[in-house]
Amino acid sequence: MRIVFMGTPDFAVPSLKALLRSDHRVVGVVTQPDRPKGRGQEFVVSPIKQLAVQHNIPILQPLKMKDPAFLEALSAWKPDLIVVAAFGRILPKIILDLPPRNCVNVHASLLPKYRGAGPIQWAIINGERETGITTMLMDEGMDTGAILLQERMPIAPDDTAGTLSAKLAEVGGKLLIETIARLEKGALVPQPQEHAQATMAPLLKKEDGLLDWTLTAEQLANRVRGLSPWPGAYTFAKGDRWTIWRTSASGQSASAAPGTIHGTTKDAMLVATGKGLLAVTELQPANSRRMTAAQYLAGHPLAPGLVLGAA
Repeated sequence: MRIVFMGTPDFAVPSLKALLRSDHRVVGVVTQPDRPKGRGQEFVVSPIKQLAVQHNIPILQPLKMKDPAFLEALSAWKPDLIVVAAFGRILPKIILDLPPRNCVNVHASLLPKYRGAGPIQWAIINGERETGITTMLMDEGMDTGAILLQERMPIAPDDTAGTLSAKLAEVGGKLLIETIARLEKGALVPQPQEHAQATMAPLLKKEDGLLDWTLTAEQLANRVRGLSPWPGAYTFAKGDRWTIWRTSASGQSASAAPGTIHGTTKDAMLVATGKGLLAVTELQPANSRRMTAAQYLAGHPLAPGLVLGAA
């Protein structure tokens, strides 16, 4: 089949690679426009664009999905099927209706749970023990289309959004190829989602990283994992911003107010929470590098009683 692939971040790369290894022909790639990033505001190319360039695949980077010039170029590729993985845009009906074999999406959750742009992060933040990949036929809604295939995956206790995303991305590539093969044979019956069971996973913003110390230690530990690597969990100490990279929940209780440093060990800061102590074992102080708590404490002894919180 002639396939157009739409995707942008690292998560989408294994799916495109799987298609490139298959018997199908990727006739074009659609990805987000290059964006300025960092202090120098240099334009950064998406991982999918980098891969497409390596394989000499034609690329489109529309600013608007209904741009006439983009739609004309997309139509000229004559796709039999459009595959979407973490593209970052809603497809309008005019695109959904273009390929005769429909549009198939690779989504990083067990739909109808965690519809939206942040399914991996929110599954970890909410303390889920299991997630997975869903392939589905796309419609005009936000991840509301009929389910084709699903594969489950456990969430490890030490998984971050970054590590889990990498695992799920590989599963996504394999499940995509299986989905297309079974669709070609007419061996798949799309199953409508149970919309009443749906939950949402909205895109995270930078400000979502601010830790609320009134949460339980377990909730905070999950949040730190779910916010890594982006946007990163953070708090403030004496007006300085600390990014918190690694923690663990302790069953110990503390009488101090949430956010108060209860004490320190050789390799952790123990912070009082709404319930239990949170052991902070890796952090990044303002204008500094990422380091272990042991490294920080070696040069910055902390007395119990310091209160962490908003600026």
